[in-house]
Amino acid sequence: MQPLYTADVKVTGGRTGAVESSDGVLKHSLSMPKELGGSGGEGTNPEQLFAAGYGACYESALANIARKEGVELKDVEIHSQVMIGKDEGADGFKLAVKMNISMPGIERSQAEDLAKKAHAFCPYSKATRGNIDVELNVV
Repeated sequence: MQPLYTADVKVTGGRTGAVESSDGVLKHSLSMPKELGGSGGEGTNPEQLFAAGYGACYESALANIARKEGVELKDVEIHSQVMIGKDEGADGFKLAVKMNISMPGIERSQAEDLAKKAHAFCPYSKATRGNIDVELNVV
């Protein structure tokens, strides 16, 4: 692969540390969620960052597919949820993703078709395919 862009982020302190991009645009403290045994707090966490990145990338893939098919999308919303839980088949944890996709004004069968095609096109979907469960719901 010939990179078109490289995100460069420094992480210190793991789940209770901080993240900062090389250009300074991304700079957040990290907090362990109470549900995972942490104290919670005002910091973000890896699952929120992944949900934001995946949701944004998926919506861009959806816009690309719609444009190629001559479909005008307006007011699209992607509600991206990333879950973490115990990996029952192995030691440790695993992730799952649920995307609730809203395409107002688009007939349901066409919206579902666009959603599936965007999932096939999206780089995040390609990276996770076969590794984590991803559920797409057109709402």
